[in-house]
Amino acid sequence: MAKILVVDDEEDLEMLFRQKYRQKIRAGEYEMLFALNGQLAMDTLRDHPDVDMILSDINMPVMDGLTLLSNTKEKNPLVKTIIISAYGDMENIRKAMNLGAFDFVTKPVDFQDLEITIEKTLSYISQIKDTLQAMRENNILRMYVDETVLNFMGGKEIESALMENETIDATVAFIDLVGFTKISENEDPNTVVGLLNEYFDLMVREIIDQKGSVDKFIGDAVMAVFLGPDHLSRAINACLAIRQKMDAIPEYSTKTHFKPQVSIGINAGEMVSGNIGSKSLKRLDYTVIGDAVNIASRLQSAANPSQILILDRCAEMVKDKFELRPVGEMNLKNKANAVTVFEVLA
Repeated sequence: MAKILVVDDEEDLEMLFRQKYRQKIRAGEYEMLFALNGQLAMDTLRDHPDVDMILSDINMPVMDGLTLLSNTKEKNPLVKTIIISAYGDMENIRKAMNLGAFDFVTKPVDFQDLEITIEKTLSYISQIKDTLQAMRENNILRMYVDETVLNFMGGKEIESALMENETIDATVAFIDLVGFTKISENEDPNTVVGLLNEYFDLMVREIIDQKGSVDKFIGDAVMAVFLGPDHLSRAINACLAIRQKMDAIPEYSTKTHFKPQVSIGINAGEMVSGNIGSKSLKRLDYTVIGDAVNIASRLQSAANPSQILILDRCAEMVKDKFELRPVGEMNLKNKANAVTVFEVLA
C-alpha cells in the first residue's frame, strides 16, 4: 500500500480525492492522509514516518508548500513531493524543482493525468527502496563473506565462476582456543558467544594487520590464509602477535579457571583455492584445500597450549627471521610418514 499525504487549504479537496481514487483506496493500493497547511503536514509526517509521497499546494496559511518542500527534503529525504498549484509559471516550477520537487501539476487538476504522475512517482520510490534494501543486504552479507571471495568472484561471469578454482602458493594457519569447551560447560550461552567473539576479534585484527584473510571460523578455532610476498613470515608474525595478546589476558574467572591460550599450526605450500560445495543446493564455501592445508590442521592438533608448530621445510625458509626450536619427529594423523617439526619461539 502506498501512503500519500495531500496538503491543501481547500477543505473540500479531501472529499474530491477520496471520490476520484475510491477504487484504489478500497483495493488497498492507496492510503490517503490530508493536511490543511504545511505545518499540519509536518505534524502528520512525524506521526506517519512511512509516508511515501506528498501532493502539495503552494499557497497555504501558516506554512506554504515550498517551505514544506524544503523541510521535508532535509528531514524526510526519501519522501517524493508533487507540487499541485494554480501558479504554473516557470518561476514557481523552477523554485519547486530546485527545492527537490519530483514533479509539478497545475490546477485545475486532471485526475487521470495526476494518477499517471502518482504511479510514475511510486514506481521510482519503489526502485529506490529496492536499491537501499539491496545495499543493506550487501552490507550484511559482507560480514559473512571474506573480501578474498569478493575479489575472486568480481569481474567473472557468476555462473561460470561458481566452480572455478586455481592453484596457489600460500600459507595457512589454524589457531585454536585451548580448553574453551571448559567455559562453555559452565557459563550461559550468551556469555560464551560474547567471549568467543571477543577473542576472535582480537585474532582477526592481527591477521588483517599482516594482510591475511580469515577463511572460516571452525567452532572455537580460526583458519587464516596468507597470500603474496613473504606470506609465511607474515603468517608467523600474526600468530606470534595473537599468542602474545592471548597470553596477556588474565584468567576469566575463579569458577572455571579458564585462561585463554592458543595452539597453532602453520604450513606453507601449494594448495587449491576456489568454491567447494553444491551448486544444486546453492551452498558453497570459498576455501583452500590440499595436503599443505591438512598438515597445518594436524600440526595445530599436535600443538600444546601457547605453542606454534611448523614443518622443518618451513623452518628452513624463515630460520634467519625467527627464533626456532626443533621438536623432533611427529606422526601426524592420516600421514604415512613421520614429519620433522619445529616450534616458533619468537
